Amino acid sequence: RRAAPPGRLLPVREGEFFRGTRERQTGTGPPTPRSVRKTMADQNAAGTPPQKRRRTSSITESDLKKPAYRDDLDYVSLTSHEVGADPVPLNWGEEDPDNRGPVIATSVNLRNRNAIGAHSGSYCVYRALAVASNKLDPSYVPDLTNTDPVHSIGPFPSWSDVRKMAVMDPYGHLTVEAFGTYLRKGYDIRPTIAVTKAHIDLPEFKEAIRAGRIVPDGEILKPTGQSIITKAAIEPVWYLPEVARRFGCSEQDLRLALFRETNMMYPELITRTDMKVFLPPIGGCTIYIWGDPNTIPDENIPLTVRVHDECNGSDVFGSDICTCRPYLTHAMEECVKTAQAGGAGVVIYYRKEGRALGEVTKYLVYNRRKRQEHGDTAKEYFNCTQYVAGVMDTRFQALMPDALHWLGVTKIHKFISMSDMKYDAIVSTGIKIEERVAIPPELVPQDAQVEIVAKVYAGYNGGSSYVVDKEALEATKGRDYGYDIPATDECAPCEPDAAKED
Repeated sequence: RRAAPPGRLLPVREGEFFRGTRERQTGTGPPTPRSVRKTMADQNAAGTPPQKRRRTSSITESDLKKPAYRDDLDYVSLTSHEVGADPVPLNWGEEDPDNRGPVIATSVNLRNRNAIGAHSGSYCVYRALAVASNKLDPSYVPDLTNTDPVHSIGPFPSWSDVRKMAVMDPYGHLTVEAFGTYLRKGYDIRPTIAVTKAHIDLPEFKEAIRAGRIVPDGEILKPTGQSIITKAAIEPVWYLPEVARRFGCSEQDLRLALFRETNMMYPELITRTDMKVFLPPIGGCTIYIWGDPNTIPDENIPLTVRVHDECNGSDVFGSDICTCRPYLTHAMEECVKTAQAGGAGVVIYYRKEGRALGEVTKYLVYNRRKRQEHGDTAKEYFNCTQYVAGVMDTRFQALMPDALHWLGVTKIHKFISMSDMKYDAIVSTGIKIEERVAIPPELVPQDAQVEIVAKVYAGYNGGSSYVVDKEALEATKGRDYGYDIPATDECAPCEPDAAKED
């Protein structure tokens, strides 16, 4: 091993990177996690409810190769010059998890990785900081004892339908159950989905109880205003060929765009075309379920759904420039009512801040809206985003319905959304929607009138609650913050009917 002076890194040779200073532990690798050694009887004694389905694997440990650990290597290959790669087979779309194989994307089994990217989305950077500061052993393998889902979800036929399941691993919550043989062999397989329970305490629910809009039943809704839910956190796992198909481009063009627009962070997108799965450095989604999740696939039992894209300013802090929080809490009330009636309510919360353009871009757009010559007008609502970001929206709802298919949804009785983009994306995958529900007009904040008028005029489905003509579009104006208009700030001319493109 070469030595470097204190505080200095060794130079990088072509095809290698210097190895860490921690010596490889003796033995065959990291110890087998207790979670895969623990029996069902042990888990029941510990208070963990048993899964409704327990499958028997058709493969044994002797069928699997010995995993390659990071410390078995004298160096870590640069991904642009990788040698000795031996990825575990991953056949996306296979119904049997034994035939499909696990997603392996950790740094523990470097040679065996079959996916590009890293777990935890953008949080993988914080893991790197923990390793760099010697707070985390980079070869640590999670102990998954008692982390099994609190509720059994799936499998459903949609899980093996590539056109319905391409941006998440449907077996991501069943790591121990579906891939226990790999875990016992010593492979580091991380869950990409976690299912748990929670109590939600919203001030809006307390007000709704006082107003008589919802009534506590002690099971779904407590007299305190707390509601009881099942929730699932999901990390994105993309199957690149299908993602490319949905966006009407070739897989090669998609890989090239991802490579370039991440400033070449992932050279394997270009060099490892054999690896078809990508864990992008973005946020995933959280699913909140009121009522019995087992009723969700039954088309004869009522199901209420809202798909909500993150808006930190409104959802968390109550900003009144948009309708996000009031629409979200209204949907949650409807979910409670449906669950109390024997059905289920589902809210899927996607991390797509600022139409997936980011919060900085969103705030820049706010400033432009408020500072433009005629004030914050509905007529210029979409154009301001276009001028700042170059595009009106990058949420691309084509990837959104997969979470519904993971739940086994085939019919939505009440869809709490005015967005045609979301509606079209869902029904195009075969899910039926019976009723669409607009936000009640009395819930729209005063400064959010600009947003709602602009959206309805652009084609959002407002039902009978909203009727917007060109006169209303031009007359609707938001709050004046008294900003001084910079002398050099000249709004670009409005494109005719530009808002209607959204």
